Amino acid sequence: MKFKLTSLEKKWVLYDVGNSAFTMMVSTIFPIYFNFLAGNAGISDVDYLAYWGYATSICTLLVAILGPTLGAVADTKNFKKTIFCIAMGVGVFGCILLGFLSSWIWFLGVFVLAKTGYSASLVFYDAMLTDVTEPERMDTVSSHGYAWGYIGSCIPFVACLGIVLGGGSLGMDMQTSMILAFLITALWWLFSSVPLLRSYRQRYFAEAGEHVVRNSFQRLGRTFAELVKQKQIFVFLLAFFFYIDGVYTVIDMATAYGQALGLDSTGLLLALLVTQIVAFPSVLIFSRIIKNVSPEKIITICIAAYFCIAVYAYWLDSQLDFWILAVLVGMFQGTIQALSRSYFAKIIPAEKSGEYFGIYDICGKGASVLGTALVSFLSQVTGSINIGVSALSVMFLIGLVLFQFSARLNRQAAKEQGKK
Repeated sequence: MKFKLTSLEKKWVLYDVGNSAFTMMVSTIFPIYFNFLAGNAGISDVDYLAYWGYATSICTLLVAILGPTLGAVADTKNFKKTIFCIAMGVGVFGCILLGFLSSWIWFLGVFVLAKTGYSASLVFYDAMLTDVTEPERMDTVSSHGYAWGYIGSCIPFVACLGIVLGGGSLGMDMQTSMILAFLITALWWLFSSVPLLRSYRQRYFAEAGEHVVRNSFQRLGRTFAELVKQKQIFVFLLAFFFYIDGVYTVIDMATAYGQALGLDSTGLLLALLVTQIVAFPSVLIFSRIIKNVSPEKIITICIAAYFCIAVYAYWLDSQLDFWILAVLVGMFQGTIQALSRSYFAKIIPAEKSGEYFGIYDICGKGASVLGTALVSFLSQVTGSINIGVSALSVMFLIGLVLFQFSARLNRQAAKEQGKK
């Protein structure tokens, strides 16, 4: 029987289509424009990559600090949508502002603001999954979110790419082209969120009480205490910390990596567009396979594939190598993100989804502090960008081992629950 999304599920998926346009810009045009600004300021290629990595690390560190706290507040009745709107608004405003900046240091500063708002909005967006669908539908709904997000982001990206690459023939300088590109991305993101904001209702929540903030902190404290006792969740988060660290570092630094290797900007952008196009059918194919194969097995396959991709990056030195890398990443990127999100949503208490997804985000985007800092540090110390990127293979290997352990613990917990 063909799987059909409900109206609310479609609106939830649509936000993925909107925010993915910002992700695509961050992965492609942002670092190229920053390279242009940094080059004008006389900054070397190695330092350019390092500064970009450090800025990304600061973003993820901020979200790691804010995520659980705001997530706990968001679990309070009628608070999740409000905090989600604030975070999204910060990201949209920052995205628009970036186009008007010509100083590389100011660009990095506002980038941190916009990326932090974007990442924080995803904490609450992911937590909404328990409100918009049922546990047995989560794997497929989550996969549709990533799939349509990848293909949907190509629409504004192609428009932005045409403006940035063809602006000169239209009489526009670089900054004018960038203003339009950032504006298109921000508006696409904003308007794609409207249907969800109009229809979303928080089904699972904690009652507000008299002291919302104090009660939220108390709940968060209890959640951290409970987390250590719930071994299947705790070990999964450790595994997720390591393997998703590498995934997000690849997303955040792919274009910067290619630029630092001296590869052609147009070729890099087109290769990353191919990543999005390949990711769309790949996620949907895996979402069908999951009906007959367990999520644990598919996540394992994806982690192993990323390990091989990181090893391959050590020898990358040509445009063709980068295109091969882009296709391989596209095959597994969306699936590992989608199934990790739904897998986690199914093993946590629904009424505490904001708190738990705040912690999830620490172990997710927060973890890429380690990945981007590792790549930046090793690149500077060794003078080799390839060594810095290939070091991510260690993160995937550790994540793979821990995930196997967490899957075993989850099966044991399920059996014990079934006996009660």
